Amino acid sequence: MLKLISTRPSRQLNSHGLPVNVPERGNAIPLVTAPQAARKRGSLSCGERRLDPSLIAASPAFANLGSGALDEVLAQARPLRLPKGSAAFGQGQKAEAVFLLLDGRLRVTRLMREGQQMVVRFVGPGEMLGDAPAINSEIYLGTATAVVDSVALVWKISAWTELMLRHPHLAINAMKSLGSRLQDSQIRILEMSTQQVENRIANAILRLARQAGRYAENGILIGFPISRQEIAELTGTTLHTVSRILSAWSEKGMVEGGRRQRILVRDMPGLALLAKRSES
Repeated sequence: MLKLISTRPSRQLNSHGLPVNVPERGNAIPLVTAPQAARKRGSLSCGERRLDPSLIAASPAFANLGSGALDEVLAQARPLRLPKGSAAFGQGQKAEAVFLLLDGRLRVTRLMREGQQMVVRFVGPGEMLGDAPAINSEIYLGTATAVVDSVALVWKISAWTELMLRHPHLAINAMKSLGSRLQDSQIRILEMSTQQVENRIANAILRLARQAGRYAENGILIGFPISRQEIAELTGTTLHTVSRILSAWSEKGMVEGGRRQRILVRDMPGLALLAKRSES
């Protein structure tokens, strides 16, 4: 039985000297069984107690795996419901499982030594997270919180390691995913050191629109709620600065945001031009 946890951090330090998010324990809920999930979401093979391979076949994490391998991988997985605001894992906790998001959106945050929180990334359907062993870490380096009601698959670390030994494509895909995330991190570090805050915010919103945007009337709507505070934590600035810049963009007709924490990008080319503008 896995437990859902809320995400109010403490300021404890772990044995590695890192701040630990110690969420208060919520009510324990059982993992959704195959028959239950089949009735609720239609995502499992009807009448069987196994997960349908189509759930993961399109994910880059399982590219080049045959049907037999997918069946073997899914036999070790358990589904987990994550209501909005609950955490899949907390920073500083022992890394015991890896996760694949099936539906919803998760926010990964990290609490720094000085007490400042930063948003590391937003995780969408088909993406893996919690793969701490891939970077030789025994603990989770951040906290993953459900932005909306979400559903994930969970594998024990021991089972996942054994699966990678038996199916090398799993390890290759994991390395590709890690490399992509490292590249994204390098881009953000470069932006932090070379761009003005307005440029960084433009780049962050463009990435979110490309990753999770959907066509709406008069623009591209980012498909999950995101607050101005989260944008500030994503771009290394303050809530006041984000509010000022978004208000200015709204007056120019470039974006519309703030209402129900939804952001509508009305002028993607204009925002892209602003994102690329060099420091003066």
